[in-house]
Amino acid sequence: MTRSRWAAPALVIFALALFGVLSFAALARAEENDAFCASCHAEPEATYFARTQATAATDLASAHAMLARSDGHPTATRCIDCHSEPGLMGRAKAMSLGVQDAVKWFSGTAVQPAVQTTPIGDANCLKCHADVPTDSRFDMHSHRHLARWQAADPDAATCVTCHASHTTDGNAAIGFLNQQRALGECDRCHVALGVAE
Repeated sequence: MTRSRWAAPALVIFALALFGVLSFAALARAEENDAFCASCHAEPEATYFARTQATAATDLASAHAMLARSDGHPTATRCIDCHSEPGLMGRAKAMSLGVQDAVKWFSGTAVQPAVQTTPIGDANCLKCHADVPTDSRFDMHSHRHLARWQAADPDAATCVTCHASHTTDGNAAIGFLNQQRALGECDRCHVALGVAE
């Protein structure tokens, strides 16, 4: 009698857990498709996604997405690759935000244009660009000293501060960097670290 009393609740718990695992797996698969992300995040994401489908990159994000079409790069960079922190926990955190966004979308409470609630941190960039902070070329010295600036100043720049992914005012020849905006960050770092120009 005790066994049958617990059988129904255990079956319900198992079914809910199985549903959760399958839903998580389906969402993980869907989030790997940039068109899926852009379908709910109507603007500005639809504009960003359209740029990745063009024949030439117009911003840093579209240049990353087009990698698989050029230079023999094995894969393109997907939205989720930049918008998730490193590791399994980083991906799970991004997916939980995706679930929240989906609930808002289907309940009619989603705000358009979409508001980014979780900034892209340096760790997101360093997943693929781990060698950048150690590059010893002079024109890359800002990368080497960024961690030092960040340790000294809570308002220091981040990767995204200089390399804004979705702006179209950058120079393609230098990784879509907007030199004028970046020079402002150079000045801030030199002042914060007391380095002569």
